[in-house]
Amino acid sequence: MTLSPAQAIHFGPYRIYPGQRLVTEADHPVRLGRRAMDILLILLEHAGNVVSKQELIARVWPKSVVEDINLRVHMAALRKALGDGQAGQRYIVTVAQRGYSFVAPYSLEFIEQPAASQTPTPSGHNLPVRRTRMIGRQSLVDSLVVQLSRQRFITLVGPGGIGKTTVALRVAEQLIGRYRHGIRLLDLAPINDPAMITAHLATLLELSLHGTEPMSGLAAFLRDRQMLLVIDNCEHLIDDIALLSESLLRAAPEVHILATSRECLRAEGEFVQRLGSLDCPPPIAVLDRAQALTFSALQLFVERAMASHDSFELTDDELPLAIEICRRLDGIPLAIELAAAQVNSLGLSGLLTQLQGSFRLLTQGCQTTLGRHQTLRATLDWSFELLSPCEQICLRRLGVFRGGFTLESAAAVIVGEHIEPREVFGSITQLVAKSLLNVEVGDEEVFYRLLDTTRSYALEKLDQADDLPDTRKRHAERCLALMSQAQHDWELIPTGTWIERYARGLEDIRSALDWGLNAKGPQALAIRLTATSTPLWQELSLLREHGVYVRKALVLLDAAPEPCPRLKMALKLALGSSCYHTKGGTAETVEAFVSARTLARQCNDLAGQLRAVSGHMAVNLSCAHYQTALEQSQQFDRLGEHSDPVLSLSTHRLRVLALHFAGDQPQARLNAEQVLQRMTQSGHLNRFTHGFGVQYDQSVASLTILARILWLQGQPEQAWRTARQALDIALQINHGTSICYTLALASCLIAHYNGDTRTARELLHLLLEQAQKHSVLLFYTWARHYAQVIDYAEVRSSLLPGEGLIKDIMVTLDTGFVDDALLQRADTGTAGWSTAEILRARADALLAQGCPLKTEAAEAVLIRALNVAKHQGALAWELRSATSLAKLWQRQGRHRQAHTLLAPIYHRFTEGFATPDLTKVRRLLDELQRHLPA
Repeated sequence: MTLSPAQAIHFGPYRIYPGQRLVTEADHPVRLGRRAMDILLILLEHAGNVVSKQELIARVWPKSVVEDINLRVHMAALRKALGDGQAGQRYIVTVAQRGYSFVAPYSLEFIEQPAASQTPTPSGHNLPVRRTRMIGRQSLVDSLVVQLSRQRFITLVGPGGIGKTTVALRVAEQLIGRYRHGIRLLDLAPINDPAMITAHLATLLELSLHGTEPMSGLAAFLRDRQMLLVIDNCEHLIDDIALLSESLLRAAPEVHILATSRECLRAEGEFVQRLGSLDCPPPIAVLDRAQALTFSALQLFVERAMASHDSFELTDDELPLAIEICRRLDGIPLAIELAAAQVNSLGLSGLLTQLQGSFRLLTQGCQTTLGRHQTLRATLDWSFELLSPCEQICLRRLGVFRGGFTLESAAAVIVGEHIEPREVFGSITQLVAKSLLNVEVGDEEVFYRLLDTTRSYALEKLDQADDLPDTRKRHAERCLALMSQAQHDWELIPTGTWIERYARGLEDIRSALDWGLNAKGPQALAIRLTATSTPLWQELSLLREHGVYVRKALVLLDAAPEPCPRLKMALKLALGSSCYHTKGGTAETVEAFVSARTLARQCNDLAGQLRAVSGHMAVNLSCAHYQTALEQSQQFDRLGEHSDPVLSLSTHRLRVLALHFAGDQPQARLNAEQVLQRMTQSGHLNRFTHGFGVQYDQSVASLTILARILWLQGQPEQAWRTARQALDIALQINHGTSICYTLALASCLIAHYNGDTRTARELLHLLLEQAQKHSVLLFYTWARHYAQVIDYAEVRSSLLPGEGLIKDIMVTLDTGFVDDALLQRADTGTAGWSTAEILRARADALLAQGCPLKTEAAEAVLIRALNVAKHQGALAWELRSATSLAKLWQRQGRHRQAHTLLAPIYHRFTEGFATPDLTKVRRLLDELQRHLPA
């Protein structure tokens, strides 16, 4: 078959649109992984014929060396997602020793193009791709989709294994595109600490919560958003989720919540939807096979039996056995899956006999039937007893994983007493085949995961076997190995790929640290993990949370008999960077960098010293200690910066910063251009120096400071182009702190200086959004200060006066922000780059008093400001000071003197004549010209 974009292929309940790589079921998109879609399309091309494993691998993975197991796993995932075996219908069969074949009847339909509404939204949600076809719940799903538009808060309630998550995900999937701000799934299964709920939700919303009241921060963020929150597995945190839900629904009128729990949340406004068992055929009815397969419990049993055993077929003779099995399992989906996985080894008759024996033990002496919870527990016990000793150990030990894990990670945790490495793969394969372990097939890697019910069971068994501490230690060691690899890869692979590869390990790292940093845990191991995992916390914008672990690790390290200075240095550097972005230049931030440098000296670690000095220097710059920062930049030469080209480039860039803020614009410009030239020659464009002071992308940071220098030197148009280039690069690489840095220091300010009010407001909104998203409290605070001048509508509460660099910047935006402390700094020569503007602001204040003596003093101050600006090579400030002085002389009738002062400065500009400062000067010069003799 030639797959044409003008045709749709119809089989079973599915339609395939090859041109759009789209699968629909009853007009709803079915989201398959990229590899699964590739396999399906290739099999459809050769429908009715066998496609060899080699051909499939060559076409699906053309540039990779892939083992047969990858293909088998993806094929199993595809079959499960399509419900291969539904109503006894086969879609894809395995042909022994040859390959796979698509065997279902199909038809072709000519189409103009699929409806746009059928195309799945590529973003706007974090729902997982479909892992299994839902059976027997579609009418409930359709009802819930309608109800959610009226009932803002619905909880799906039922016992473990009943299918609450499956239903919730399918409802959410059908609502993709209906909520303007998307859908977010919050899985509470890995969370034990109620205090972490808001942090997890904030992470999903790409929001950083500042201050001591995270709930109010969440509510404020969601207030104007239309969004669906799916909160899964609430049963162990009921009171906290009830409180959260009530607060969010009150604060955000367009937010809807769909929750799942084993019991209702008893929250205000909650609508409870109880999930019953799947329908089983009645015991007294005489049904033929077709009639029986209309019952969802039997459908599920047959599908799963066919998935685990290729040649399984339900005969008329065996039909009563299958019906009795489903009834005995109370129609509980998970129990049915566990039982169906044993059909291959036990047969239907043997399976029923085993179940009867296992359940009889539980009901002896009790006349009532088993409750559903007991039924599932009995099924788990029965399934566990059928495992080999090796498989039992594997399942128990896998219970320590909170999230998804690879085969390699599983082996690292399982291998130990009683288990050899060669035994792991076979045992994992068997656990998957027996539905005790789920497979999550990504586009590049295969991950495994335990369902919450199975994971709790496995952990209980692990504890009973007295194997929990050793297993948890191996788990922490595996987390450390992964984070060591992540640290190595940080600069070598693109950020998006890096996050996709390592972010899924965050829940396990949290688990390892929560256990390892307490009195009973392996503290030395956990301390190393805290330090080594720094890149992950930073990239996921969880600096505040990481800071909590870092402080705990430092306390434990200090209490150790012989603390490792190199490890302590790494933790202090991490603490310094975290504190800087979340708190600013506090005493704790400074102490962290100072201590790190002392430790680096002890270790004779040159790179460590450079990182510590650069971090301290960044703090001094933000605190407006410009001269101190300049002196620190001179230490780089003494530290022998040229030993490492990457560090050398960073120290050179930091020298540019110090020169610029200290007020030497010509030297700053010269060095800035040298840095950019070195980057071009050395290939370090768009590269980070991770762990070096406060981390920003090198090219973004260099272009940002060059843009500032250019503006001060009187080139506003070139400055804007440079600032825009820096922002474009930051957005392209999607590095949060770099985006905030360049917005806060260059593009937002330059747009305002240049009179582009609309762009300045747009960039201010972007800065507020990005600073909040990436937990950069320093620049979030700056943005709120900017709003007082750029967009007053964004000022929602009163602000304390700014401190440090932001205070200097605000004077350049509005001279009304001057105060005595700033004047003292200008008088003592410590105000650096902003000195001329502070003096001009002082003159404005004196002139406003209308007193002749004050006017005379103002003139002297303006002349001083003019001289400072000339000395610093800051033509923009020179123009502003000269404009203020010329206006003063104009009022005094000194027109020629004013014109003689202002005209030469104006004529030194070669661009930017439409900017507010130059437009104002042109008008003033014209007025002065009219009063001059012909």
